[in-house]
Order: sequence, then structure tokens, then C-alpha cells
Amino acid sequence: QVQLVESGGGLVQAGGSLRLSCVASGGTFAMGWFRQAPAKEREFVAAISWSGGITTYLDSVKGRFTISRDNAKQTVYLQMNSLKPEDTGVYYCAVIRSTAVRTSLGVNYWGKGTLVTVSS
Repeated sequence: QVQLVESGGGLVQAGGSLRLSCVASGGTFAMGWFRQAPAKEREFVAAISWSGGITTYLDSVKGRFTISRDNAKQTVYLQMNSLKPEDTGVYYCAVIRSTAVRTSLGVNYWGKGTLVTVSS
């Protein structure tokens, strides 16, 4: 049984940093981070292959966010730097079918999410 537990969200000022973590039990998978801002649809943020050798990003976070993983700890990370108010939202960890996934249609399992709030 796959379980995903996110942590690391919080309130930060614009320009600040946060690191999100997702502990994934039940296997080693391609993993992704998605986010959902108030009154908006959930959107893809970043993905990483099961080995960590392939990473992909939403264009607006390239150069600011870094996805990584430690398979020995069953954990996927999202390091977020130079945060902007438009990065505010609930961030969800997900098991995805492949790093080509860009929508919720390619998600097999979701975590419950962690809230990130960036103040201006």
C-alpha cells in the first residue's frame, strides 16, 4: 500500500526559501510535486524519475526550485528558493506514471498536501 506524507510547508516572506519533504512508503516510483492556489486548478510543479537521473520543471519555477530524492530514506524533496507570492498554495506530493506527466491524469497516488504561503 502506497502512502505519501508531506511536510515542510509554512509562511515565508517573498525572496525566502522552504524545503518540502515527502516520505513515500510502498515502493520506489517516479514522483512529482503539484500545487493548487486558491480558486485555481492543481498544476504540475516538478517531477523526478525513480533513480533521480531525470528531473523536469514547470517553466515558472526553473532556476528557483530543485527536486531531489533519497531512496534510502524513501523521501523526495522540493527545495524552493526565491519564493514569490504567486508560489502560494497547497503543495501535493504524488506518485506519477513517468516524468513526462504534466497533469493530474498521470497521477496514481496523492499525498494530503502541505500549505505554502508567501507574503509580499
